[in-house]
Amino acid sequence: MAKFDIEVARSKFPALQHDQVFFDSAGGSQTLGGVIDSIRDYLSNTNVQLGATYKTGKLSTDRYKKGQEAGAKYINAEVDEIVFGSSTTQLFRNLSFALQFSEGDEIIVSGLDHEANISPWVDLAARQKLVLKWWSPAPSPNPQLLASNLKPLLSARTRLVTCTHTSNILGTVTDVASIAAAVHTVPGALLCVDAVAYAPHRPVDVVALGVDFYAFSWYKVYGPHISMLYGRRGALARVRSLGHFFNPHTSLENKLGLAGASYELVQAVPAVVLDYLGAPGAWDAIADRERELQTVLLDYLNGRPDVTVYGETSADTALRVPTVSFRVEGWGPRDLVEAVEKDTDFGFRWGAFYSNRLVTDVLGLDSSEGVVRVSMVHYNTVEEIKSFVEALDKVLSKKV
Repeated sequence: MAKFDIEVARSKFPALQHDQVFFDSAGGSQTLGGVIDSIRDYLSNTNVQLGATYKTGKLSTDRYKKGQEAGAKYINAEVDEIVFGSSTTQLFRNLSFALQFSEGDEIIVSGLDHEANISPWVDLAARQKLVLKWWSPAPSPNPQLLASNLKPLLSARTRLVTCTHTSNILGTVTDVASIAAAVHTVPGALLCVDAVAYAPHRPVDVVALGVDFYAFSWYKVYGPHISMLYGRRGALARVRSLGHFFNPHTSLENKLGLAGASYELVQAVPAVVLDYLGAPGAWDAIADRERELQTVLLDYLNGRPDVTVYGETSADTALRVPTVSFRVEGWGPRDLVEAVEKDTDFGFRWGAFYSNRLVTDVLGLDSSEGVVRVSMVHYNTVEEIKSFVEALDKVLSKKV
């Protein structure tokens, strides 16, 4: 297999052959041509129900199983520890209805998260009469989830802790392994992590992280519009089955899948993790490119006294991913985005991005406009981000 070459890699994304420059990857990456071809081939040639014994049925089932195997191997899990679904939001909601605690037990929910990893647990606490504790660092432009600010919230009654691996606004990388170690000092306590904003940027090893539940969306990792949830085998006993009574109840898919995994999408996962990200040197090359991209943007933003960057201000790839959010004094986020977009092909966004509690309660901003967010991935070029900085500077220079 050839060594990963980012410039060659760009040619594998059909959408990148057009004029639009995509700086909105935190909302969804562009899709690999190999994924698109795989889905088309499946629907054209093997689109039947799984489990049949006739020839095409066997082919369809085999392709689906290979998708499961590739997804599990990619995160260092076993097949019975994963389930696919339509979205991370849906999978966390399913999980919340499958966990059973006792009245008075405690759950700790991060206030820095996307609502997908908040609302299911708030609802769970209300339904089961649990004590809900908020894990929200003091308001600041760079709030962080740390084991040190979690530990005071833990108690012998803690049953579940939830957090993000990387905020889809802040871009700051959470030290999940240290948080997992802190959570597991409480016997029986579980850790549930949202990795949607992290997975496009770094490889994942759920065993090394020590997590109990971990989810992300493949459509943000260059793949099909489907998501995947991991549940550590040791935690599966805590998950009751939502499936039909006559079906097996041994795997996470048995318990939470509810036929939510589109066959044509699951079978396309190998095109991402084997054919693309499995190339030698892929993740090193990705980290190097992302460091270059965020360095250019952060150097410019940090050099302006009228700009507030939200999240880690360093370009160190150990500390952040290239999802960069900011506001400029005297500009509303929407006005600024639209002013830059007016005469350019840059696609970026303004808003709260389903992290409304973070925006209002921690950052102290109005969630109706939120922040300006520029979210990049490795297939963006340094030339693109330099051109973006020039366009942004030109707009800002007109208003003094």
